[in-house]
Amino acid sequence: MGHVERARAFVANADRTTWHDEALWFVRAKRDAAADTVPDWEALRDEAAGIKRDVLGRLPELWQRFEAEATAAGARVHWARDAAEHNRIVHGLLAEHDVRRVVKSKSMLTEECGLNPHLEARGIEIVDTDLGERIVQLRNEPPSHIIMPAIHLKRGEIGELFHDEMGAPEGLDDPDALTALARQDLRGRFLGAEAGITGVNFAVAETGSFVVVTNEGNADLGTALPRLHIACVGLEKIVPRASDLAPFLRLLARSATGQPITTYTSHFRGPRAKETDDGPAPELHIVVVDNGRSRLLAEPAFREALACIRCGACLNTCPVYRRSGGHSYGSTVPGPIGSVLAPSHDPARHAELPHACSLCGSCSDVCPVRVPLHHQLLTWRSHLAEAGHHPRRRRLAFRLAAGVLSNPVLYERVTRIGRWLARRLPQDLLDRLGGPWSRSRAMPRIPERSFHQALRAREEGEGR
Repeated sequence: MGHVERARAFVANADRTTWHDEALWFVRAKRDAAADTVPDWEALRDEAAGIKRDVLGRLPELWQRFEAEATAAGARVHWARDAAEHNRIVHGLLAEHDVRRVVKSKSMLTEECGLNPHLEARGIEIVDTDLGERIVQLRNEPPSHIIMPAIHLKRGEIGELFHDEMGAPEGLDDPDALTALARQDLRGRFLGAEAGITGVNFAVAETGSFVVVTNEGNADLGTALPRLHIACVGLEKIVPRASDLAPFLRLLARSATGQPITTYTSHFRGPRAKETDDGPAPELHIVVVDNGRSRLLAEPAFREALACIRCGACLNTCPVYRRSGGHSYGSTVPGPIGSVLAPSHDPARHAELPHACSLCGSCSDVCPVRVPLHHQLLTWRSHLAEAGHHPRRRRLAFRLAAGVLSNPVLYERVTRIGRWLARRLPQDLLDRLGGPWSRSRAMPRIPERSFHQALRAREEGEGR
């Protein structure tokens, strides 16, 4: 099942499609209002974009500096070529410390690598502590949004889930009550955890430190109690200096949710200090993951996608994503940015995604680091076509169309015959012939004369 089929299943529920669209547009409107309060907003975007482009030009140098500084601060840095190696490293660290219970804050990288099922298959309990992530984990489904993982669900559905999983009263749909119930359930899991796993929003080469931003404080609690902290970071998440964080932190929350800043902006440098003489000292391990990023970096047309700071603004503004839902994309990161990233991992599987775009350019307009997403999506279409990843039927249709459109005489004859037939067919049959385009539209009435014929008749009339 591809994007078209999954999207069709989502839009079949008209009520869900409507409120999903409205909820995301509400967040987009909050982003615009927050941006309007910052006089130097466009200058901030320029500065952040410049830093990211500089970073992409010297990743090896920056990560070498990061490793040296992080090691000097007492952390251990590990390198993973792909998802499988990342999962082996994380599991190896947990096994080395005899860890059976893990709490994890939101991390799209670990979702990308499939860490949860990898650890669960090896007898390790791993609990997502971000509320949205916990909801979709209990439903055994992936997040549908990179910032709001459960945006596709209504309160009543979450109430039913909590009734089944946590013993909530039947019919509960009050947000505060549901949040309190989740907090109560998670508190015991925090206290019993033997390790905490986090993602990383920004790594700083100058200091060997990193920053994790959350609105719930779950990353702080998940790393303050266990003695083992494992941070998983993608190769692109580095900045040169601590001073470079300022523009990104001002842009990130405003672009993501319309907040001036996230509730918690936590800086980590080295393991936390040993608080008592009992037991082993706390440890910090940082796993740096490539998983196709170097390959994308080598593609001039697409490398700027690595500048993405995962704010989700492009998802919130995209008319296709808002109406088709995140699960329709079939990739860890959905929406416009996901439609650029996914084909670089598996072009055959994700060849549809660059076509799930109206090329309106709204995603590029709101991107805080000015990734030219709609241009990249258009470029992907040609790359995938040249590589033979389009269905045979589509390739044949375009060859026929090219033959007709490149031959004026043939074009004139084909359109004349098509127009004659179309004017004589019943409207319902004509609509069916329109295929997916006319599924939600009526085919327009075909005029008796073509534009060229009408223009020619007009010119001849004026000539007389």
